Amino acid sequence: MNKSQKLKKQIVEISKRLYQKGFVAANDGNLSVKLNDKIIITPTMKSKGFLKVNDLVTTDLKGKRIEGKLKPTSELLLHLFVYKKRQDVGAVIHAHPPYGTALAVAGMELPENVLPEVFLSLGKIPLASYGTPSTQELSDSISRLILKHDAILLKNHGILAVGRELEQAYFKLERVEHFAQVFFIANSLGKVDKLTKKQMDKLKKIKSR
Repeated sequence: MNKSQKLKKQIVEISKRLYQKGFVAANDGNLSVKLNDKIIITPTMKSKGFLKVNDLVTTDLKGKRIEGKLKPTSELLLHLFVYKKRQDVGAVIHAHPPYGTALAVAGMELPENVLPEVFLSLGKIPLASYGTPSTQELSDSISRLILKHDAILLKNHGILAVGRELEQAYFKLERVEHFAQVFFIANSLGKVDKLTKKQMDKLKKIKSR
């Protein structure tokens, strides 16, 4: 099995994981990996829970389809934009996990000074302004944020997570959703105790090592 086939198999496996975890519904969500000068990406109008390797589409870095019978996701522009902006990124996931998406709909960011492990691994998780899906507007909405953040809440749209490889991007997405759930529950209880400046300074020293 060559590298392309291994990556395609991984996309299918993680797509099913997203569906089983409830991070996407129906035909929602899209995933891609970068392989040299090509992008392997999920197709449009296909449930991530039932994808097959042959469903995946390969394009060049300009979005021209070079392999696959189906059309690539309508969010192809967003994926290509991320790869252009971040040379260190090898995988992109866009999904709609309920708690993270609820916060994005409410116009709320996830603060960096709540859970130490989230700060150490992701830092602040910002909220991008609204951009119309499947258009350049969506890419423009993350243009500044994607330079410094690996996970972004998309206003009224969901979550974007990136990584060096696909499983890393998935775990970042999973961590964001878990944090969003904890944050939501704490808010429902009426109290979110944020870390003090002194506590944050200690974490920053750890992170800078």
